[in-house]
Amino acid sequence: MAKRSGTLIREIDPDRQYQPDVIRYHAGNTVLLLNIRRVHRNVSLMKNLAIISCIATLMAFAPPAMAAECYADYKAKRDNPLKLHYGVAEVRGACTKSAAKSEIRTRVSRDGWVLLNVMSVFDASGLAERKRSAGQFFLRY
Repeated sequence: MAKRSGTLIREIDPDRQYQPDVIRYHAGNTVLLLNIRRVHRNVSLMKNLAIISCIATLMAFAPPAMAAECYADYKAKRDNPLKLHYGVAEVRGACTKSAAKSEIRTRVSRDGWVLLNVMSVFDASGLAERKRSAGQFFLRY
């Protein structure tokens, strides 16, 4: 074999049936380049996964800023002597009647009231028409 400036060249052997042309070998450059690309690909994949996981974590623990306001109107009573009241309360959980019932029941019971019924759930557009009817119990609980 003859060696010329970083390139190995095989000499032709007349006894072999198949004779390769010239085989060139560049020491180290190709292997190093492939390893750098593989490492770069792994690093960029890890960076993307880290970014995605950070965004997912922030979204999971962030309060629902885009959530629509939800309100419920309800009726409650107090015994000895019997008192009834109609009120409007903000619902912080899911905007459903069943969620509003459990949430409002807890709030009004602190002052000795018993929740009778949640009449409806609505958004902020329904507040003005109910304000006068609710009186002192408008957004109290």
